[in-house]
Amino acid sequence: MAKMIPSPHSLATGIGSLPNLDPLEACRDVLEIFPEFPYIPTLPCRGLSERIVFSDSEQLPGRIILDERLFFDSTSDPTAAMEQVYMDYVEGNFAPYALHTEYSSAFTEMMMHKLPGVSILKFQITGPVTFGMQVVDEAKRPIYFDSQLADVLGKMLALKARWCEVEMQEKTGVKETLIILNEPYFASLGSSVVPVDRETVKANWEDAAALVTGGLGVHCCSNTDWEFVISLNPSVVSLDAYTTAKEFLLYTDTIVSYMERGGVVAWGIVPSDPQLFTQETTDSLYNKYLDIRTRLCNNMPEDLFDAQSLITPSCGIRFADRPTARAIMQAASEISHRIRNKNG
Repeated sequence: MAKMIPSPHSLATGIGSLPNLDPLEACRDVLEIFPEFPYIPTLPCRGLSERIVFSDSEQLPGRIILDERLFFDSTSDPTAAMEQVYMDYVEGNFAPYALHTEYSSAFTEMMMHKLPGVSILKFQITGPVTFGMQVVDEAKRPIYFDSQLADVLGKMLALKARWCEVEMQEKTGVKETLIILNEPYFASLGSSVVPVDRETVKANWEDAAALVTGGLGVHCCSNTDWEFVISLNPSVVSLDAYTTAKEFLLYTDTIVSYMERGGVVAWGIVPSDPQLFTQETTDSLYNKYLDIRTRLCNNMPEDLFDAQSLITPSCGIRFADRPTARAIMQAASEISHRIRNKNG
């Protein structure tokens, strides 16, 4: 079970990617807009190595890159490298799983900042399901369908998550950290077309939760089996509330129970898609958020809802220019301020 984080009391933070090319500029934008609960953005527009999956692939046994795609090459016999991952996991040896500048320039940049006033620092890495479904072998079969590779992958990413949280604490001075596993492929849970084995998902999650000592959460920007996701007991469940709140709220009793035991919901109420965002105002998004709050608070106290909620964009903001990305983040911040001021 993941460690629950301190109640964020409706603070705002961000999700994943930004369009910036300059990591210093990106980190300054985040720290300005989310000073109490900042996140470390990814910058996929800088190049292939900083995109989702690629950014966490450096230590993948049998990794090859061809035509801007990641493949697993079993012909080179990665057995020794896979065994090393197992040994490192058992021994808690996370040092070899460092995140280097080529793969996350904004992470390296944020580590240069001392953050004495920050309550918690958040970072996002690719989750094992999404990673394993996007990387294929020579037969073009996702490696997540191979039980041994899925197991190795989960342990490799758990080691990377552990390295990240230790680095964040040691370099920035923050006491609380939150690692989010980015899992858009959780949409496959329950799918008859692209089925994902729940027991494998659960085992991967437990591997990470056993190694990570701070907060460990999950982000899925699609609809999924939310009851199963919540049953994993993540520190934070992060969703695209702008699009999928109706489906999420079908699990009201499960959500209320989760928040009662310390779980946090990150409500992605501000659309990260620039076209959708321009169709809204801060007022309209605030009212959408109040509607979610009202519906859920028919079954729980308002002060509990507010204490266990975060307000965020719906997903990463890769496909925007910098001014629009800032406006999206500022809208989340403004909704947070309104809720917190409403509560005194």
